[in-house]
Amino acid sequence: MIEPLFLTTARVSTFDGDRLLTGASGFFFEREGHLFLVTSRHVLQDAPSGHHPNRIEVEVHVDAVNLTRSSALSIWLFEDGRSQWRQGSDSGGDIDVAVIEIDRALLPATAEIRCFTTDHLQGELGQVEAGKDLLVVGFPLGFHDTMHHLPVVRHAVIASAFGIRFQGQGFFLTDARTHRGTSGAPVVMHDLDAGAALPWRLLGVHSSRIDMGTRDRVLDESLGLNAAWYAAILLALTDGRPPGGASS
Repeated sequence: MIEPLFLTTARVSTFDGDRLLTGASGFFFEREGHLFLVTSRHVLQDAPSGHHPNRIEVEVHVDAVNLTRSSALSIWLFEDGRSQWRQGSDSGGDIDVAVIEIDRALLPATAEIRCFTTDHLQGELGQVEAGKDLLVVGFPLGFHDTMHHLPVVRHAVIASAFGIRFQGQGFFLTDARTHRGTSGAPVVMHDLDAGAALPWRLLGVHSSRIDMGTRDRVLDESLGLNAAWYAAILLALTDGRPPGGASS
């Protein structure tokens, strides 16, 4: 049996029509019977870099035994000119997390996915200690098990005070080696109390690497720190509001 964690996360490809733009990571979240794909907001739209896809493809497994079989689910990002994803903001500004609801009728009948739920969110923030071991599940630089269509995991630790908004923003820091393509990956902590079927706490959504603008590129190494937005934003983004926005 494969570790269920590997089936929570899918490779996300962004397109402008048929033209491939970028690759990223995303994961499945279920609430009250509704299925969502979660990723970074900048994966779906990013004005500063001129990134404006109009659809994404999400790779899903279609055979519980033969993991070499997969199917690409195509999802349009706009309908009648309206964005179909939900994104959030708070007192610190925009939050780099987005969710888009997936019509289950579009999934292959034999689709094999695993979903995080509200039960996997961390309730008591004080229980998560600095230096706690985490995993980041994703597709760094697009790298993955191409035969079985599975992501890879990178080891991380919590690098800031968990539960405290780092510099007033709705994220915490992780210390991990990450790359492009990891945006939208779940940041998880092993916890048997989360449930036998998926014994992981969903703590955050990996967004981007953090560096110092004043760093000497010759003398100083990169910080190796990353922003992970608190997963609690998913409560606001999946509460049944129409697409186009939400507040935390």
